[in-house]
Amino acid sequence: MSKKILVVGAGIGGLATALRLAKKGYEVEMLEKNEQAGGRLNQIKKDGFTFDTGPSFFSMSYEFEEFARDCQIKLPFEYFELDPLYSVNFSDNPKTFHLYKDIDKLAEQFADIEPDFKEKFIQYQAKAGALFHDTVDLVIKQNFDSLFHYITTLMRVNPVHIPVLLRSFYDHVKKYFSSKEAIQIISLVAFFLGRTPFDTMAIYSLLSYTEFKHDGYFNVKGGMYQIVEGIVNELKKEKVTIHYNTEIKSFEEEKGKLKALVDQHGKRWTSDVFLINSDAAWFRGNVFRRKQYSDEKLDKMNWTMGYLTFYVGIKRKLPMVDHHNYYLGSNYEAYSNNIMQNPDTLQKPYYYVNVLSKNNPDCAPEGCESLFFVCPVPNLYFKQNWDDKEEIVNSIIADFSERIGVEVQKEIVTQTIYTPIEWRDRFNLHRGSGLGLSHNMNQIGHMRPRNFDEKYKNVFYVGASTVPGAGIPMAIISSKLAFERINKHFGQ
Repeated sequence: MSKKILVVGAGIGGLATALRLAKKGYEVEMLEKNEQAGGRLNQIKKDGFTFDTGPSFFSMSYEFEEFARDCQIKLPFEYFELDPLYSVNFSDNPKTFHLYKDIDKLAEQFADIEPDFKEKFIQYQAKAGALFHDTVDLVIKQNFDSLFHYITTLMRVNPVHIPVLLRSFYDHVKKYFSSKEAIQIISLVAFFLGRTPFDTMAIYSLLSYTEFKHDGYFNVKGGMYQIVEGIVNELKKEKVTIHYNTEIKSFEEEKGKLKALVDQHGKRWTSDVFLINSDAAWFRGNVFRRKQYSDEKLDKMNWTMGYLTFYVGIKRKLPMVDHHNYYLGSNYEAYSNNIMQNPDTLQKPYYYVNVLSKNNPDCAPEGCESLFFVCPVPNLYFKQNWDDKEEIVNSIIADFSERIGVEVQKEIVTQTIYTPIEWRDRFNLHRGSGLGLSHNMNQIGHMRPRNFDEKYKNVFYVGASTVPGAGIPMAIISSKLAFERINKHFGQ
């Protein structure tokens, strides 16, 4: 049997799977819509500044280490642990909270607002750890061949966790903490899944365990894009070619199999097996033209929020700002509950600031800083017009300036803005939903678009909108699950 595999999309999931396959001896070729690899894990170089465009840190570092062992390589990038993990600033509280893994250093900062924070946090983490260990290997890191297989696996999960499925992340955190600051800070991690703590299931409080106890948060020496460049270099060693500026528009089928994919220039790309790293739901609807994935049907699914991201190079240093920082207003609950529907909430934004040059001085000219801002916003289903993007960006920069005591606007050398429109157009994300499909009960595990095609036996999927879900570690896990599917297809 011939063993040629065409990978469509050079995001982190596609790259990682391609390397696994190449190391196994398969003939691998890749297509990428954009001018460089990485998908949302990407990079902008402009006016002497370097910016990470998407993920700016990662957790579950052991998944990368396992990936390197599976591929029998030395991990092709260097990473370091963040300490503190991140900092949080409230508009109505002059104190900045620094989030440490050291529980005593962490608890000390809550002494005046939640005196028994340490004891509460230990109890909270015990539950988060139990959720992690009882579900991750069993449910997240496994392929499911049928709904029956999925249900019988869920039945093996400790039933003590059932109540967690019935409450939100925010309500779960409130069971342990009483102060506004503690509740909001601990529930912030829900935003990493592309929704809010009020519409994210409490089971994802297991992420608190990964960030504070099980592993931590990490940055990459030279910027996050070094992950992409490192894997691409390994692929070159395996003679894997990536064809850039190549977007798939249509297809050809024959006898129940996918025969070829056709790009924007009409060129046919044939293969024995096709691995799709484009969004699994979007590709089924927009390329394969499946009725169950039409735009109308996609709109009825539950999607993540949009992101307003902007990349700012300034001609001064900001010693008062940490590497990762969250700036919260005084209307956390109102903002979170309205973010997907009410654009007016953008006038009181919650936002994140990453100072890439803090630990990577080569990413900015001497004496300068590279700043990456992220503000969660409605996706394009709720807000189509982004003509006000500069007004919103200026308001965020003004708020940031006030909080740190520096008039940042006067220091700007370069600035680039991505609205949900850019995220949609650049990465084929439905309605500009930043992380693809959300993670509610009907869209996780076997209920998520599967990593094997429902019609073509030689088509498989990898990435955020298939199993197991969004995030860099999940993409690495997804690559292993897709690799297992393809191996099984070839009788390996």
